[in-house]
Amino acid sequence: MSTDTDPASRTSSPHATLSERLAVLGRHDLPASVVVFLVALPLSLGVAVASGAPVVAGLIAAVIGGVVAGLLGGSSVQVSGPTASLTIVVAESVHQFGWAATCLITAGAGLLQILLGLTRVARGALAIAPVVVHALLAGIGVIIALQQVHVLLGGNSLSSPLASLTQLPHQLMSVHRGDLTIGIVVIVILIAWKFMPRRVRVVPGPLVAVVVATFLSLVLPTHVERLVLNESLFDSIGLPAVPSGSWVTIMVTMITIALIASVESLLSAVAVDKSRPGKTTNFDRELVGQGAANVASGLLGGLPVAAVIVRSITNAHAGAQTRAATVLHGLWVLVFAVVLAGLVQQIPKAALAGLLILVGVQLVKLAHIRLARRTGDLYVYVATVLGVVFLNLLEGMVIGLVLSFALLLWRVVRVTITAHPVTGIGRWVVTIDGTCTFLALPKLTAELAKVPAGAEVTVEMMVDFIDHASYELITGWARQRESDGGIVDFVEIGSARMATAEAGPPERGRSRQVIDEAIGPWRRTGNREDPIAAGIAAYHRGHAHLMRPHLDGLRNRPDADTFFLTCADARIVPNVITNSGPGDLFTVRNVGNLVPAGGSDVSVEAALIYALEKLDVRAVVVCGHSSCGAMEALHREVRTGPGLGDWLAHARPSLDRFRLGHPVADAAVFAGFGPVDQLGMVNVALQLERLYEHPVIRRGIEERGVAVSGLFFDLATARVIEVTVDGIAEFDDVGKRTAEPV
Repeated sequence: MSTDTDPASRTSSPHATLSERLAVLGRHDLPASVVVFLVALPLSLGVAVASGAPVVAGLIAAVIGGVVAGLLGGSSVQVSGPTASLTIVVAESVHQFGWAATCLITAGAGLLQILLGLTRVARGALAIAPVVVHALLAGIGVIIALQQVHVLLGGNSLSSPLASLTQLPHQLMSVHRGDLTIGIVVIVILIAWKFMPRRVRVVPGPLVAVVVATFLSLVLPTHVERLVLNESLFDSIGLPAVPSGSWVTIMVTMITIALIASVESLLSAVAVDKSRPGKTTNFDRELVGQGAANVASGLLGGLPVAAVIVRSITNAHAGAQTRAATVLHGLWVLVFAVVLAGLVQQIPKAALAGLLILVGVQLVKLAHIRLARRTGDLYVYVATVLGVVFLNLLEGMVIGLVLSFALLLWRVVRVTITAHPVTGIGRWVVTIDGTCTFLALPKLTAELAKVPAGAEVTVEMMVDFIDHASYELITGWARQRESDGGIVDFVEIGSARMATAEAGPPERGRSRQVIDEAIGPWRRTGNREDPIAAGIAAYHRGHAHLMRPHLDGLRNRPDADTFFLTCADARIVPNVITNSGPGDLFTVRNVGNLVPAGGSDVSVEAALIYALEKLDVRAVVVCGHSSCGAMEALHREVRTGPGLGDWLAHARPSLDRFRLGHPVADAAVFAGFGPVDQLGMVNVALQLERLYEHPVIRRGIEERGVAVSGLFFDLATARVIEVTVDGIAEFDDVGKRTAEPV
């Protein structure tokens, strides 16, 4: 039964009461909406200015993004509005078609988003290579910064980045000190705000910077350029105009806006979901909501909208629980635009320029550049940024996508082929690693030609794919050498198999097949194939070559690290469950993993003495397992005859201790194990007690610090549990106990 009494945890339920919903609204959503409003307001104004659109268009888009996308979108806390990533394409559209026509293009982009959402292909937008998205945003950031530098210096933003660069020296010679001072103040405040105490940073830095800059512009004895509102918000609402010009260009612009807005919205949703574990966004519904908001914004004279990561994360961190916070933030923008529009005209353009310069610079993230460098995608990143800056947004994106696809194709079909002699044995090794296709034939032919005639050859096939052309070349080369008296051995380490290369169309090998061949049990079939012979053949073909160098180094080193006593059950493979190799375990197996008392079994006794005194092992381990037949026979007291009955008599003390009650059994009950497995764990604990009493073990502990431990392998979960003389504990994936023995 849930004990959660926080209304926020139940407010999304259809059974939440009105009082619970109002409590969440007042406690969480209302404060969050105010915080997001304060963040969104200056950014919305700045994006409008940078886009070359009417200032009021930014406020209209903020209102519609909050209300429409907030109500219809697929996330309960995602915040939408004007975004810096769309400023460049909107500015180009305004320059080419005019503002009224751009509004119609925005509405058309919204319809495309709705279609994408209804056709349930939203997740397909996330298939764009992240390096292209990062470079796209970086290129946009560079353009924004270049344009707004001119405004910061007292001039006007230019139409192209190239013009911004070439005209920058001239602009530096005619700096307006008042605008420069205001812009620098904004940048300094925004940078310093990150280092303020957390209580101070509750107030958004952009708002503080714009307010301080506006106040300084009113008191300083200097002239600065200010924002101009030609009309009120309601007066600005009007029907869009049909664009005049090439409809191909119009459709390209429409698709570009739809694509960028969709990708940014979905990436924002992914980031928001990561910050709120257990909450997931409906991506298809999110695209429908974003499309509806863009249709409404375009028809009412607003900028294109998209979900913005900064505002969305701010909303989530501010405590928003429902859509109410997003919707309310849009309503606060509406109230401000209607009631306090006069304050907007007091804001200096240089203040917003300083804000946008920092926004643009922050879009170029050093972490993304370092990541691209580490992953080998730096060329794609640089080419995309240059394409966006010096060509246009769409061409830069296409360049990035083409290069990233070409790089992917090269990585997928790349194959490493080497041929070299093995010193001392006169054998050559040819290694083929990767995807072996007809593209590798020139390199494959050159490497195979290096092998001298008459040399014995081992061909290591570490490939996940092999086509018919490669198969025919390799097998034809091998047949030719064998016909000349040579020897060619194939070792298939990869997932693709030579035997199936001509059985049908080439297919990529499966890693599961390799794992099954290495550790999977024999598959019993109706044929009369000898499983031992078949297994040995598979071992020679696939794994003997891997074992050879390890075993060769152990020929003169018989020492083992651990004495490992376990049950004779065929399902227990000690080297697999301990991830050990040849030479690590000195293994002894018997029915029930028993250490007969008083050295009454000469086999176990001899093995113990040899391991402790001759091999100098550092650890002694007893390992039981679940569903043990010996423990079941002991628990049910099955009559087994003299041979097995006499042996199981050595485990009778374990059964007696189990029936009297044992802390290991209690811990096993708590962990959910049945009676037979509880007895198996108690049996391991008693074998540990016998080992601690053994004189050879005691001497090893005292003289060399030999460790004695117990294990229990659970077949149902394939996990290993530690058993002590008085409890059990589990291991985590780094080898530490997840809890002390219970």
